Amino acid sequence: MDVEELKNLKPDKVVDARGTSCPGPLLAAKKAMAEVPAGGIMEVLSSDTGTRRDLPKWAKKMGHEFLGYIEEPGYDRLFIKKKG
Repeated sequence: MDVEELKNLKPDKVVDARGTSCPGPLLAAKKAMAEVPAGGIMEVLSSDTGTRRDLPKWAKKMGHEFLGYIEEPGYDRLFIKKKG
């Protein structure tokens, strides 16, 4: 998805993991995914650059779809679609 498409997504769950370092954002995402309905979207806010690498790997391993990320000043907004 491109940045404009990502900006227009309405996430079912937003996880604010800014200020935590690896593996904090990934652990927060794992925990929060239980609250996302099947086919729903989770947005993870992270200031740790390693999350860009770790979250897509985890999503693929779990069968979810990593949709992409948006770079904001000082943090990233990453989007995952939960497997149906």
